[in-house]
Amino acid sequence: MTKFNFLLTAVALASSVSVATAWDVLPSEAPAPADNPTTPAKVELGRMLYHDPRLSSTGTVSCASCHNVMLGGEDNRPNSMGVNGHTGGRSAPTVWNSAFNTVQFWDGRAESLEAQAAGPVTNPIEMGMKSWDDVVTRLNSIEGYQKAFADAFGGNAISKDTATKAIAAYERTLITPNSPYDKYTSGEKSAMTDQQVRGMNKVAELGCVSCHSGPAFNGPGMFQKIPMHSNGMYQAKYHFNKDLGLAEVTKKPEDEHRFKVPTLRNIALTAPYFHNGAVKTLDEAVRVMAKLQLDKELSKEEIADIVAFLNALTGEFPEQKMPNLPATAGSTFN
Repeated sequence: MTKFNFLLTAVALASSVSVATAWDVLPSEAPAPADNPTTPAKVELGRMLYHDPRLSSTGTVSCASCHNVMLGGEDNRPNSMGVNGHTGGRSAPTVWNSAFNTVQFWDGRAESLEAQAAGPVTNPIEMGMKSWDDVVTRLNSIEGYQKAFADAFGGNAISKDTATKAIAAYERTLITPNSPYDKYTSGEKSAMTDQQVRGMNKVAELGCVSCHSGPAFNGPGMFQKIPMHSNGMYQAKYHFNKDLGLAEVTKKPEDEHRFKVPTLRNIALTAPYFHNGAVKTLDEAVRVMAKLQLDKELSKEEIADIVAFLNALTGEFPEQKMPNLPATAGSTFN
């Protein structure tokens, strides 16, 4: 069984996920793959590349443009804006805690942070570079990057492989532990309010954690169909039937409208919601999810309690220092 097929079978196993698996504390460090161990030099290079708009064709769009680490790790837009004002059809997912995703992108087409980092750079709507060969040529023309890559990887190291590994290494440092929920789960029972505890219990009662399980509340690489229960009003209002989701990757009809289960961590900071950014507020997102996924009508009080709990999943953000990017002294970069 391939890794991708294994991830698809996780959907069928969702109902067997124990509620207890949801109540885990977020780790303070993310594991790194054997071929890309995390080092300070690699992280610093990745920070530079992540914030450098020169990785785009117009020199105007960086990774940080759509995944702003000064905010909730995305851009609070329904659809992110790339080069020349182009917009795609999906909302940018948060980069915070993305190291704990089993797959990346809404349709799960990337199996690692390294693979994810490669995609937007040459996407014509996002960063618009014609090829990674062009990216490497541009980076090689910037003297400061020659040294930074050598420090991180040794020798003449500028390549697609090393660039994406550096960006992924930086992204693995973007972890937000010590939320009120984490403190509560660790025994500090005053860390959450009574309303937040009621909301946590309601989330368990409703079965939300059958999908949103694990320390990051994102499930074991699961994909879930939306809607599970048909509702013409919500489907028309929020255009949930327009995007084929996972089927865009697998080309299988049974995968239509399936999407990666997103993290609930810091969700209070990442409006608008859903893969297309169609829902503007968190309380409405809770209401829509309850109806379309669980076929439940929630009261205003229940929604307020759940929203209060989701606010308790906002963690502590590590300080982000903007990097000093190497200059193209005396010339333009293109």
